[in-house]
Amino acid sequence: MKLIAVGLLASLPAWIAAATAAPVTVRLPEGNTRGLLVVRSADGATIAHGELRQKPAPGLIESSLILDFKDGSHREEIVVFSQNKTFRLESYRLVERGPSFPATDVSFDRKSGQFKARTQDRKGAEEQVASGALEMPADLYNGMALVLLKNLAEGERASGQMAVFTPKPRLIKMDLSPEGTEKVRSGSNALTVRRYLVKLEVGGLTGLIASLIGKDPPDSRYWLVTGEVPGFARFEGAMFLNGPVWRIEMTVVEWPQ
Repeated sequence: MKLIAVGLLASLPAWIAAATAAPVTVRLPEGNTRGLLVVRSADGATIAHGELRQKPAPGLIESSLILDFKDGSHREEIVVFSQNKTFRLESYRLVERGPSFPATDVSFDRKSGQFKARTQDRKGAEEQVASGALEMPADLYNGMALVLLKNLAEGERASGQMAVFTPKPRLIKMDLSPEGTEKVRSGSNALTVRRYLVKLEVGGLTGLIASLIGKDPPDSRYWLVTGEVPGFARFEGAMFLNGPVWRIEMTVVEWPQ
């Protein structure tokens, strides 16, 4: 499901790339999925509704996360990946517009090796544009945190990289680690959910400066129902640098009275 920090550290020196990690192994192949979502603010107010749509294409999986906000804002993230023994990101696009977001339109794909980016450092700032070549390491996983988490064994952690845009691209480290379990209920059924921390880290001198000036990329958390087939239960975190913490959960359809 997830989630990219855009407009990150625009005025800082180029980031020193971290060592590439091993790609995540496919344990549970992805297929057709459609889930209805609700987005809530920190105080529990409903601010948006959306969908997670996933469908197979020839040799690939296309996953779309679409959120429509009450204030007219729109967020759409489209991820295309392959799953031949390991997960590999093939193409990515993120569009964010409206009063809830700094304007963003970012896309890249492995076949062409090119990117296009239109971003704002903050809401109301002048838009910046860039395009060109983008190296995509095997462990590049924009928008794939939920897929990776579902494929981790109990107690296992993983790491990879994400591309962020200022508007020029930078690679930052993404670390996924279990934090513990919690007990929840679904009607009369008791369930166990496992909580994961997804931490983004900027390395080298740039990372040190980012910490000093308070521009570290935001952490996020996922809750997955445990079992033979893990299921998404909740996401909590900021969707852009210095953005508010929002919570995304599954929801149901509303029938007319």
